Amino acid sequence: MTKTWSAEVQKVIFTHVLLIGLPAVFYGFLLLNGWALVSPRAVVLTIFLFNAVMIIIESTNALFRRFATYQRQFSHPLEQPRNQLKGWIGVRGSECPYPIEPVPRCSFLVAAYLPNEQSIIVETLRHLLGQIERPAGGLEIILAYNTPVNLPIEAELHQLARQSPELTILRVDTSQSKAENINAALDIATGDIACVLDADHHPNADCFRRAWHWISQGYDVVQGRNVIRNCSENFLAQNIAIEFEQLYGISHAAKSFLTDSSIFGGSNGYWRTEVLKRIRFNPNRLTEDIDASLRSLLNGYKILHDRSIVTSELAPTSLKTFWFQRKRWAHGWLEVSLLYQRRLWRSPHFNYWQKFYWTYLLYYCESFALVSLQLLPILLAFLLVPDAFPGPMRGYFLLAGGLSLFSGVYQILAAAKVASRRYPLAYYIKHILFLPFYVTLKNSIAVVAIYDYLKGEHTWVVTPRDPQSQKRYRFKQG
Repeated sequence: MTKTWSAEVQKVIFTHVLLIGLPAVFYGFLLLNGWALVSPRAVVLTIFLFNAVMIIIESTNALFRRFATYQRQFSHPLEQPRNQLKGWIGVRGSECPYPIEPVPRCSFLVAAYLPNEQSIIVETLRHLLGQIERPAGGLEIILAYNTPVNLPIEAELHQLARQSPELTILRVDTSQSKAENINAALDIATGDIACVLDADHHPNADCFRRAWHWISQGYDVVQGRNVIRNCSENFLAQNIAIEFEQLYGISHAAKSFLTDSSIFGGSNGYWRTEVLKRIRFNPNRLTEDIDASLRSLLNGYKILHDRSIVTSELAPTSLKTFWFQRKRWAHGWLEVSLLYQRRLWRSPHFNYWQKFYWTYLLYYCESFALVSLQLLPILLAFLLVPDAFPGPMRGYFLLAGGLSLFSGVYQILAAAKVASRRYPLAYYIKHILFLPFYVTLKNSIAVVAIYDYLKGEHTWVVTPRDPQSQKRYRFKQG
């Protein structure tokens, strides 16, 4: 791991010298020789401005379009009509979505890699067996795992299965990936709804009831909200917790509201089982979940995001773990973007607005890390030649920079409003103050992922379960 980490540091130095240092020298040379840089500046600032506007639109939309949380009784006569009016304009969030028909048989498909996750898998299975509401049609839990060696934990897993008829233990000897584990579990699943879970995920009790509300109305996949339950462990986990509230509470929710489409995020996704058996997961993709999402949408299936379907998970607690996890995500997104973007443009299952929005997600968001790095060389160049910054461009820079800063803070405040739980105020303050550094870190990871992709490096490091993250954490929905 140390050698691998050293190689990653070298990649960061190389890519950033290439993308920041050389352009800064080049821009400075042009300015010193009387060349104007209006076009490069305008392009970079326009991209920043567009990104800020999209964040503000998404945050505002997600702030005022909320899926339901809890049912309550009205104590005042005027509350009932007021609640009906809020529902009509799309801002009501007080009633649980109840299914039109009884919930059919459901399956949990839990993927695990042992021994990496042997310290947490039993706790997850006990949570599913003891905390989840039983659908009218029944429940089954399939643990599909792979391991290079026989482990003592396997005897405990089989003992648990003997005590719980709903639980099936499936060792997939030929598997080398999560995708192969889930595909094997899917072959024996009997539920009408299949929920895919990672080994550290603990869904809320009413997850299938909420998902069935949408599936019974014609949706094929429902993605829930993932939140961090070990957020109090350290500073990194706190930042990831707030980031997840932005991601699942704002970005994914707004995508679903604005385009009536979404993505399956790898866990806490509820599939119509017959659809998942057609789509399956490709073990050759670094992000098999995004690949399955795009193939589903391209085949005309409908995906929705409901942020009231909550599961908790464990966040990385070390920079190394965080780095390799996010690099795999960035690498996988790039891979899927290049593979499916043209098919998306030609697809009859996307309208023009959806094609625009998904192009923004696939191409624009992936390339933003590269573009954002070009802001620094331009600024460095103008430090060398201050007089080359004309008045109109200075105003445009202040507009784009100011709106970008505002959009980040605005999204965090919007996420606090619709958060799944009440976090300490200090978490939000620290995240706002640390935001420029956090975004820079993620952009650096994305740049290294692009570098690896161009070099043809497709290996990835398994996200280790830190011993500190193996202790029990109590999580309550807010």
